[in-house]
Amino acid sequence: MRLARVAHSDGVSFVALEPDPAAPREKIVAVEIDQHPFGEPTYTGRKWPMADVRLLAPILPTKVICVGKNYADHAREMGSEPPENPVIFMKPSTSVTGPNSPIKLPSNSERVDFEGELAAVVGQPCKDVPEARGTEVLLGYTIANDVTARDQQQADGQWTRAKGYDTFCPLGPWIDTEFDPADASIRTDLDGEVKQDARTSQLLHGVGGLVSWISRVMTLLPGDVILTGTPAGVGPMTDGQKVTVAIDGLGALTNPAQQA
Repeated sequence: MRLARVAHSDGVSFVALEPDPAAPREKIVAVEIDQHPFGEPTYTGRKWPMADVRLLAPILPTKVICVGKNYADHAREMGSEPPENPVIFMKPSTSVTGPNSPIKLPSNSERVDFEGELAAVVGQPCKDVPEARGTEVLLGYTIANDVTARDQQQADGQWTRAKGYDTFCPLGPWIDTEFDPADASIRTDLDGEVKQDARTSQLLHGVGGLVSWISRVMTLLPGDVILTGTPAGVGPMTDGQKVTVAIDGLGALTNPAQQA
């Protein structure tokens, strides 16, 4: 199932997309889910053609937990060796934005980078999850862009300011509850030019292990999002450019860069 969050003439709703979104857009229908998408969804009976709705960030998490240097080549391009254990940090919930929404480039940064990533969405409250059960607590998967003010990251020596600006966490276009994260292609294009090209099988720490590691630190709540790390090839965006992160089996997340 593919779950989305959409704006329509009457407000905002969680929806299931029917049939598969790989079908032509004009044939896809957004079917309204009652209240929230967790557990077995119930439906209100309302539905809209995709032409009549606008995709938003598919979830509004209480927290976004990110994993740094989780691809060996990216760790090395950032000047360090791959870490033995996951390196985690957080982005504020206010950094989340949706598909096609502009990434606002702050005027006090001279370099803002894209970082395409696979994101996992938590489906139930959990703590101290065994690694073997790590993926069982998930609602599904979506695509993320861990936008980073690189100059501020280097200047500060820690990452909160550089990664915490509003619009610095695009998510979407939807959550896929059946996606297999084991070995999918992940690519990032900037104005159509491929910048990142890897496979999720290259993750140093897989999704189940990440869920387990993070849940030993903090309680995870339904809707929390885990960004699993970015491959090599990160680089800057400038005003007017368009960045697209695509993961085979999940779709594509596109956002324009816009000077704030």
